[in-house]
Amino acid sequence: MPYCWRWAWVSKTVTTLTAIDQLLNDYFDACKVLVIAPLRVAEDTWAREIEKWDHLQHLRISKVLGSATARRKALKADADIYVVNRENVEWLVSEYGSKWPFDTVVIDELSSFKNSNSKRFRALRRVRPMMKRVIGLTGTPAPNSLMDLWAPMYLIDQGERLGKTITGYRDKYFNPGARSGHVVYEWKAKQEAEERVYEAISDIAVSMKAEDWLELPERIDRTIPVSLSPKAQEQYRKLEKELLLPFLDADVVAQTAAVLSNKLLQLASGAVYDEDKGVKLIHDAKLDALEDVIEAANGKPVMVFYNFKHSLSRIQERFPQARILRKGKDGIEDIRAWNNDEIPLLLLHPKSAGHGLNLQESSCRMVVWFDQIWSLEEDQQANARVHRQGVRHNIVVIRLVAEGTMDEDVVAALERKAAGQDALMEAVKARIERVKTA
Repeated sequence: MPYCWRWAWVSKTVTTLTAIDQLLNDYFDACKVLVIAPLRVAEDTWAREIEKWDHLQHLRISKVLGSATARRKALKADADIYVVNRENVEWLVSEYGSKWPFDTVVIDELSSFKNSNSKRFRALRRVRPMMKRVIGLTGTPAPNSLMDLWAPMYLIDQGERLGKTITGYRDKYFNPGARSGHVVYEWKAKQEAEERVYEAISDIAVSMKAEDWLELPERIDRTIPVSLSPKAQEQYRKLEKELLLPFLDADVVAQTAAVLSNKLLQLASGAVYDEDKGVKLIHDAKLDALEDVIEAANGKPVMVFYNFKHSLSRIQERFPQARILRKGKDGIEDIRAWNNDEIPLLLLHPKSAGHGLNLQESSCRMVVWFDQIWSLEEDQQANARVHRQGVRHNIVVIRLVAEGTMDEDVVAALERKAAGQDALMEAVKARIERVKTA
């Protein structure tokens, strides 16, 4: 089997480790294995899964992490599996050059290589011909659109199925949409493109969903409307209007829409950065709502996702018992403490904690989104930190939504599974129209 691509919501780590063990010790079809993973996953998850399963405990793992000196020492260690964080892929490729030693490479969270212009993708692409086998793992293979599939699939089969270049793939399966001059800002999938793309990769892709194979406890989604005081409403409307007025008669492109949306979502959560990077406080309504949620948890741990630094600092100020996941060995200890119910309130950023972490062993029943985000991929991955194999009770995913604000647009898009650049631009343009007619 020259290639394998497997994505799943659950058990992907132990499944892959079992396959690696067989390739190394039963079939003798792999010699040196590299795992590329998000930093926290590289630090904790792979080694911990080996320790948990009797049939895997003979596997030796070396973590290629830390300083350059520590990483070089780890590469020289006698091990079965070498684990590196994705930020060091470029360094690893430059370290070995044409003497790349890994015949089998596992990319944990393959969708993080979806950008064909990123340094990590280009580095891995250079040494891809020296790999015998690449295994990709992800719960969100095409998080925003089919366009996201080309780069990950190229790393799997070097362009055999979807084309050697992103341009060729785009021309075959997409039509140009919104543009400014010669610059195309969005691409629309052609009719039946999805069916044709999935058919093209069907021989090397295995798709499994938890609901198809496991009886997970129920996940309950709740939106808690957060009412702003008349004064806070007035402040929000005033600042929203000031932000949007310059664009009444101008085109809003993706970059501008992202900036405007970011500001409006900050306002909805209660604070916004001013021109001097200071924090302008608007309201505490979400903090009050979070306090009610924590009280309703009756002493059970609560997990909270935030997106803005000022949200983090304000939550920490209101709730001194709150903890964040630290880096390195301290972070591993934090994961252990959380899973043993020693942390009552855990604050996570979806970008740093959305992939691969096993946080389902605590008695946490409530996951709260303090800030709302446009990324459907990050939203799904973050919620899956708790609602996954191993959880023994229902999970309630709560979104704190400031009424009459951009929060409502984001949640509506997530419910349609449409969150992304297109939905973001539509929401911003709709708010500009409201300002125009106000």
